Amino acid sequence: MSATPVRVAFMCVQNAGRSQMSTAFAERERADRGLETEVEILTGGTHPAAHVHEEVVEIMVEEGFDLQDRTPREITTEELASCDYVATMGCSTLELDPAAGVDVRDWALADPDGQDVERVREIRDEIVANVHALFDEIEEELQ
Repeated sequence: MSATPVRVAFMCVQNAGRSQMSTAFAERERADRGLETEVEILTGGTHPAAHVHEEVVEIMVEEGFDLQDRTPREITTEELASCDYVATMGCSTLELDPAAGVDVRDWALADPDGQDVERVREIRDEIVANVHALFDEIEEELQ
């Protein structure tokens, strides 16, 4: 295993919905797999909102997460360029130099802001599957 952690970023525009859900599930996945020292998780947005969307906070409680106190933050191109993987949520204007060697994936997820609870749950379930698959790849890489 490498001494340098694998850096993974989850980013979108507001960092108030999809990327916050992705980060929460990634933190759980990292803990469940015992990869706390091997994987570093970043999150942020290009134009962060003031708070996490209420509908996201509401449906994440169902999964045992309290996102009420999480604050959307700005993420810089430099931070993203230092990552091994960057997952964008379908709303990114991200332009990283291909020479940076970052594996950028656009998960093309619908925006949960203003959606009904059932739709937000569907988005959440897509995120769970995407995060799980990404961690399968990371775990394979680390072996």
